[in-house]
Amino acid sequence: MIIGASMAVLLSSCVSQKKFADLEAKQKETQDLLNTATVKLNSCLEEKASSSSELKVLRDQVSNLKNQNSALLNNVGNLATLSTKEAENLERSLESIKEKDLQIKTMNDALNKKDSVTLALVTSLKGALGNLADEDIEVNVEKGVVYVSISDKLLFKSGSYNVSTRAKEVLGKVAKVVNDKPDIEFLVEGHTDNVPIKNKVLLDNWDLSVKRATSVVRVLQKDFGVDPKRMTAAGRSYYVPIADNNSAANKAKNRRTRIVVLPKLDQFYNMIEDGMKKATEGGK
Repeated sequence: MIIGASMAVLLSSCVSQKKFADLEAKQKETQDLLNTATVKLNSCLEEKASSSSELKVLRDQVSNLKNQNSALLNNVGNLATLSTKEAENLERSLESIKEKDLQIKTMNDALNKKDSVTLALVTSLKGALGNLADEDIEVNVEKGVVYVSISDKLLFKSGSYNVSTRAKEVLGKVAKVVNDKPDIEFLVEGHTDNVPIKNKVLLDNWDLSVKRATSVVRVLQKDFGVDPKRMTAAGRSYYVPIADNNSAANKAKNRRTRIVVLPKLDQFYNMIEDGMKKATEGGK
């Protein structure tokens, strides 16, 4: 009996120890689950806070967009209130700007064409005159006008208006270029220094400068067949010097004859009108 009682107590003790271990294992498992749930909860709380912040930003953006949309709608409403007359005025202004741009382009094209013609003329004159010294003859362009300046010593003897034989060779070369371009007209200008002159034939420097110009014109017409309708003779006396008349060298510079190629403004304007007409037809 004693042995039986002892065995019963021992078995009862073993069963309680096993249950305790099971309960302890479950308690640990439950604690782990609790810890995991706590971590997840904290993560969710952080995500919620971040989402709340983003939601606030988005709401502010939506509010700004609504305000902008309202302002745009107001602007559209203001534009929509433009009267028909104002709209027509605006359209006319735009058309006027377009037309002026077209005019500017057309004028630029005409000027470029004129400059090309001028350059071709200068090249032809310099090529025809060859290697003459610069102090005897000079070809240049001033303000779009071509000038051929021939020194007095090459053309005339002192105080004379009779063209020299050497000068006729030069004028013949100029005449060849001029005759090859029948559409140009030119002016022959006589210039003197400021030394007064008066004799049985010449009254003064005006007279000498004019007679020298007419002498050159006659040579171009009679000796080289230049059409007289294309030429004008003029005298400038000593009133348009290119240097001060204070030395013999400067006075020699002032004694000169200039051939001035006259710009044909009617041709220039015709180019502009033709350009405007073509542009208008092209726009249609």
